[in-house]
Amino acid sequence: MLTRHTTLVKFLIEERRRHPDASGELNSLILDVALACKAISARVAQGELGGVLGAVDVLNVQGEVQQKLDVLANDYFLRANEWGGQVAGMASEELAEPYLLPTQYPRGKYLLVFDPLDGSSNIDVNVSVGSIFSILRAAHPGEDPAPEDFLQPGSQQVCAGYAIYGPSTMLVLTVGTGVHAFTLDPALGEFVLTRPSIRIPRSAREFAINASNRRFWEPAVQRYIDECLAGRTGPRGKDFNMRWVASLVAEAHRILSRGGVFLYPRDGKDPEKSGRLRLLYEASPIAFLIEQAGGAASTGRGRLLDAVPTSLHQRVPLIFGAIDEVELIEDYHCKDYVRPSTFPLYGVRGLYRIGTG
Repeated sequence: MLTRHTTLVKFLIEERRRHPDASGELNSLILDVALACKAISARVAQGELGGVLGAVDVLNVQGEVQQKLDVLANDYFLRANEWGGQVAGMASEELAEPYLLPTQYPRGKYLLVFDPLDGSSNIDVNVSVGSIFSILRAAHPGEDPAPEDFLQPGSQQVCAGYAIYGPSTMLVLTVGTGVHAFTLDPALGEFVLTRPSIRIPRSAREFAINASNRRFWEPAVQRYIDECLAGRTGPRGKDFNMRWVASLVAEAHRILSRGGVFLYPRDGKDPEKSGRLRLLYEASPIAFLIEQAGGAASTGRGRLLDAVPTSLHQRVPLIFGAIDEVELIEDYHCKDYVRPSTFPLYGVRGLYRIGTG
């Protein structure tokens, strides 16, 4: 049995022993990712004292203003993982094109994609931020990858995880054998297993959504949220709490910790975008974690992990968490829904109700 005193290194060794033919390269890559997360954690913790808060006068490929810590975190990921010979190439939210390794470094058999600092808009107000990563197999090990080599569905991930930089720094990951959480021990400089085999309850009493976008939601989402807000007297027969942190890592961590459902659905706010979250390095790794913990992740119209990327920075809608809730939302997307009128004349008991005479 794994115990509280199991370090990340020991955990990965135990996992490798289940596969005697494994080369150990995946373990090495995960440890290099963990090293980058430790470095980012240290800089985040410095905050104003370290001079790392605020923006730089640059827009990234997403058209978003880069924060100083966005740039630092991206560099930490690249420097920690480019030299070891485990990756053939990398892709990042902060880079328009895949990152090709310097010529002096060997090319490995994996691809690493990542969001180096998720929720960076929260940095200046001292709210939890994080890093998200996904590991894929390279189509041509030992060679520089082509851009299309990264366009793999989430079901092909070898490993996925995130680090959350909050009151404590935690690394949460899956290698396809469940979800396990490790807490950074600052005294040892090691990640220590603190929550093995995390499971998400099937049902929920808590949802997370950006309610300011309500007027842009599709009818299925409006119906679901209306029913949750109706509480015990509504069709769901129970009260719900609402949460919203505006950090995907923080939202996912809360759901893995105590259940619930998260919605960042497709809406009509920007017709040019089918969703808000990036498929490759945000939605897919979170979906892999959620499914491995017994939950579900969907676009609203199908399993997220089956979605095949068409571009490096493709955006998608994302709904994840308690499996019963996600399945209900998917079901609502298959049905027509007319929101009840708030005007008494046209209500269920109004003047124009059919069949009352």
